[in-house]
Amino acid sequence: MEDNTKVSSFISNMDRRKFIKRTSMAGMALTLPIDVFPSNLKSETIQFGLIADVHKDVMHDADERLLSFITAANKKKPDFILQLGDFCRPYDYNKSFMDIWNSFEGVKHHVLGNHDMDGGFTRDQARSFWNMPKNYYSFDKKGIHFIILDGNDPNPEPWSGYNRYIGKEQQEWLKNDLEQTNKPTIIFSHQSLELEYDGVANMGEIRSILENANKTAGFQKVLCCINGHTHTDFMTKIDGIYYVQINSASYRWVGGDHKVVRYSKEIDKKYEWIKYTIPYKDPLYTFVKIKNSKIIIEPRKSEFVGPGPEEMNLPKSLPNDPIVPTISKFVMKI
Repeated sequence: MEDNTKVSSFISNMDRRKFIKRTSMAGMALTLPIDVFPSNLKSETIQFGLIADVHKDVMHDADERLLSFITAANKKKPDFILQLGDFCRPYDYNKSFMDIWNSFEGVKHHVLGNHDMDGGFTRDQARSFWNMPKNYYSFDKKGIHFIILDGNDPNPEPWSGYNRYIGKEQQEWLKNDLEQTNKPTIIFSHQSLELEYDGVANMGEIRSILENANKTAGFQKVLCCINGHTHTDFMTKIDGIYYVQINSASYRWVGGDHKVVRYSKEIDKKYEWIKYTIPYKDPLYTFVKIKNSKIIIEPRKSEFVGPGPEEMNLPKSLPNDPIVPTISKFVMKI
């Protein structure tokens, strides 16, 4: 990992039907079939970089973590990079963080996370700070259709906590967007469309839209949905569509009942929320390739800073929500 001197220097010089209904696996390579994929895309390589939940406003070394990703991206030269939300709030002092992101020499995309509006900011303010064109939109690259969703629409009342909803207007846009394309499609969102307890609250409605689009098309139009938010490493398949959760670049949140001071007094004082996390020693991010009838998520591993979940006697995590400092290699045959 690059040190603060390098970051400071950089800144001063200047993103079959229900395979047993659900088939899932985490922590190892997963290979599952998709029935239909256009033949003209079986040989051409598409590559994109993903980073999720950097949490600039929580993590003391977020700049170094982002710089590691951008440095790798500039070497690999993917078709685009995308961050999956909980990136940074639109404070002036975070402009140097954005300078790192903007140093990527290619195309960059954003997804809005729920914490990007913390501190009273609006979605429009976050978008403007990032130079993100719209809350949700789509684009094509090398024969693939990509959709970016916004899972931060207001939930119907009564509701408490962060918004995690996709409203009627966005649903209609999604239906129309899928109708207008004849290309295989990958969908990005911050909140999961699969993990019920903390995902998009009306995920059932959204999944119905995706499944109906596949039925209407007569082929597997929607290939997979990729999200951040949960700070976990998991993949599953529901009604022919893959759902992949990309781990945080920085840490796993464990909350006040399990807080541990892991850094110096100075860091702990300035970054008060770190003690409520289990940080990862090294930044996690991935590069995804689509080639030779496969979608491949590149693995990356780190380790916990200080005690991990077992040493902390944390409750056993759910099978689809493992606490691991890892992004696994997932292989999807298409």
